Amino acid sequence: MDKVCVSAAAAVADVPAGATLAVGGFGLAGVPTVLIDALHAHGVDGLHVVSNNCGAMESGLAVLLAAGRIARVTGSYIGTNAEFARQYLAGELEVELIPQGTLAERLRAGGSGIPAFYTPAGVGTQVAEGGLPWRYDGSGGVAIASPAKETRVFDGVEYLLERGITTDFALVRAARGDRHGNLVFAKSARNFNPLAAMAGRVTIAEVEELVEPGSIDPDHVHLPGVFVQRIVELTPAQVADKKIEQRTTRRES
Repeated sequence: MDKVCVSAAAAVADVPAGATLAVGGFGLAGVPTVLIDALHAHGVDGLHVVSNNCGAMESGLAVLLAAGRIARVTGSYIGTNAEFARQYLAGELEVELIPQGTLAERLRAGGSGIPAFYTPAGVGTQVAEGGLPWRYDGSGGVAIASPAKETRVFDGVEYLLERGITTDFALVRAARGDRHGNLVFAKSARNFNPLAAMAGRVTIAEVEELVEPGSIDPDHVHLPGVFVQRIVELTPAQVADKKIEQRTTRRES
């Protein structure tokens, strides 16, 4: 039952080239940066990543992206990541953009054993009709476009069919965790981390505070340990290394 690994490097040592990864985090909040850095040092490439966004401020998944280790991204947001946009438009990266709520539900569904579900999100758009560019050819043309999706009418309302997502591995970050893998997430880090963890066949969590089993009130557990296979305890320096994407201050009066 003790799922603690000796290091982040040991925790990701068996991730192979071409693996599919669900990665938690929202913007810069709750990103498993230590595990991502360990994966970068591991040297694997051709990764298929499922995450809300693909890193920012040269941290998180942006490290793997800049090194050319990612072949495909399934996500919702490119944002201000200029390298992400460059690789996508240059045809170096395949990208499936998904409405954010749909992405969250696809991860949750996959982790719950639900193969597919119907949603109204995307009906009447290219999300349903197909034709969204997944990969460009480098000359402005579309090399791979999204396929049309099945639709169905329920009670007079049209819905489209979305598939649940499962991945080979999942990387997440939690504020607290015990040796059995029960996790607690802080604030907006709870947006995608529990869902990514559910979707992974092997889920690896880096935790800012490691406690003994029984220390976390069961009513306060955000993700039960059944979804987590490996735990990495962060050092105080790793816990403190948190970036601010947009710093807003006011002048002294």
